[in-house]
This record gives sequence, structure tokens and C-alpha cells, in this order.
Amino acid sequence: MSTVLVVAPIVIANWPMITAAVTAAIATSGFTAIQHEALNIASQMKSKTRETIEVDDSEVLTDTFGTDEAIVVERDGITATFKRDSKGALQICMEGDRVSKAQLRAIGEDLLGRVTQQYAYHRIVSELKNRGLTIVDEEMTETESVKIRVRNW
Repeated sequence: MSTVLVVAPIVIANWPMITAAVTAAIATSGFTAIQHEALNIASQMKSKTRETIEVDDSEVLTDTFGTDEAIVVERDGITATFKRDSKGALQICMEGDRVSKAQLRAIGEDLLGRVTQQYAYHRIVSELKNRGLTIVDEEMTETESVKIRVRNW
């Protein structure tokens, strides 16, 4: 007997969990982390196109998060800054030269999808282990869905 679960996560986490999900997601998407100070210098030098995307159904918990914390990643002149907005939701600010807002939004939504997938994956695997279930097999499909086979005995 088997069961298929489709997970649509609600991202409610503290900053270290968000950082871990972003770090895992950028490793597979060609982005690299950059220093926040380097971003400020680069932003002052050029006029960039900006697009901000708020993550639906998200909340960054305030217990370990300061108001000035952010994760900044870059790929091919496009910068993505993950931060908590004034309402506590996770958001990503995309910036780049010679790209449209629509292109920035598409790149940002792809990156957010990867971050959300990593967050959900780590939460599910942790919960399975906490409940004493054994992971038999894991597979990434052509559509980049993750299949996890679990034994319950």
C-alpha cells in the first residue's frame, strides 16, 4: 500500500531556518552569497531595475532575527536580497541592470520556489526522523519534484 502526499508549505520559521533553506537553494541555482556591505556599494554606483516579491503564507519569527538582517545572493549581475518585511513576512528584493521587472520577477519566483522546496524538504525529513520513520528512497523527478519513500514499521 502506498500514499502520495503533495505538500504546499506555509513558511513559518526563525531566521536560521530561512538561512539554511536559502543556502541550500542557491547551491542548485547558480547564485552565490555576497556581503551586505558590498551590495550597498554596488547599488550606489548604478541605477538598477528592482522588483520585490512577498512570499505568501510566510512569517519569519522574531526570536532570533534582527531588523537589519538579510541574505544577499548574486548571479550574473542580478542580486536577490532575502529579508523580513515590516509585517513579518519573508520577501525577496530582486535588482539587476539591463533586465525588465518581468524578468526579475520570473527569476525571483524561481529562486523562491527552490527556497520553499528546500524549507519543506528539511521540515518533512526532520519530522519523519522525529516520528521514527525510515526513509527508504529519495528521488528528484524531471519536473524537480521530490519523491520520498518511507517505511512505517
